[in-house]
Amino acid sequence: MANKHKTEWKAVAARVTGILVILTGVLLAVRVCIASPPGDHPIPSIFDPRSTPADALNQHSHFVLAITGLIFAVVFSLLAYAILKFRQTTANADREPAQVYGSTQIELAWTIIPILIVVVLFLAVARVIHTVQDAPKPATAVEVTAIGHQFWWEFRYPALGVVAANELHVPVSDPAHPTPTFLRLLSADTDHSFWVPQLAGKTDLIPNRVNETWIDPHETGVFLGQCAQYCGTQHAKMLLRVYVDNPEDFAAWVSAQRQPANQDEKEAAGRHVFETTACLNCHTVGGTNGTGRFGPDLTHLMSRHRIENPDAIKPGSLMPAMKLSDADLDALVRYLETLR
Repeated sequence: MANKHKTEWKAVAARVTGILVILTGVLLAVRVCIASPPGDHPIPSIFDPRSTPADALNQHSHFVLAITGLIFAVVFSLLAYAILKFRQTTANADREPAQVYGSTQIELAWTIIPILIVVVLFLAVARVIHTVQDAPKPATAVEVTAIGHQFWWEFRYPALGVVAANELHVPVSDPAHPTPTFLRLLSADTDHSFWVPQLAGKTDLIPNRVNETWIDPHETGVFLGQCAQYCGTQHAKMLLRVYVDNPEDFAAWVSAQRQPANQDEKEAAGRHVFETTACLNCHTVGGTNGTGRFGPDLTHLMSRHRIENPDAIKPGSLMPAMKLSDADLDALVRYLETLR
């Protein structure tokens, strides 16, 4: 008899332990998301908003977490109570707990309460969607066309005459004098998704469709993002950086990007390699006959902070093997290094 009673308690303890393990995992996940001070790790977090759209999503996520956390606490408490209160023992092994059928109160409770929860969540989501998607565009806004490629980002500033790749420069938006950045999102090949967690939510880039999003960072700095939609074998490496500059630095960056490409005559041999090989079919360099749009604009290549060897870093990219001779390759590299 004692052994059977001991076995029953072991079963109860195992169930409660399993539930506690799940609860501990949830709490640890929440701690990873929100406990670390901003900036002490390279992983961007939606719980560290630095822009109005991201702040709206952050507040909404806390609201949803509070409601779902309350639901979890109630369900967990009732489950633990049921496990302990109505566990099978030797005294009640031959009978069932009291059965309740046709209770109007219980039926109303588990019907009305979930409906109210869904309605509240629906209205909260609708409010955030309206705040983000229907935001007015002030006359001071910066407009950028972001184009997703396999596997890199192209950023075009139509009003400023600037083209960049993988690094998006925007001005900081002072709440007293807002300067938000509105982005038109296009895709050159397959589905992509623009996501900078600290600045805005995810917005998809879909072929033959124009989507839009906007950001208005409230402080300068570098914010990391990436494609959040599987777009091919190197999807995970389709990264982007958003450089938020103060107005003076942004104006200086725009001015530098609008300058013509460096025409260093000492590197004429390298420019000749660029202009007489397949490089010009995909890339643009201002002042040359290279006007390709399939690859990044190289006019100010060396002004960017990150340069990658596509074939080595991103197998599956569309960069072909040029098979240049060592002499031509060295000349071309020296020429590209002058493009600042």
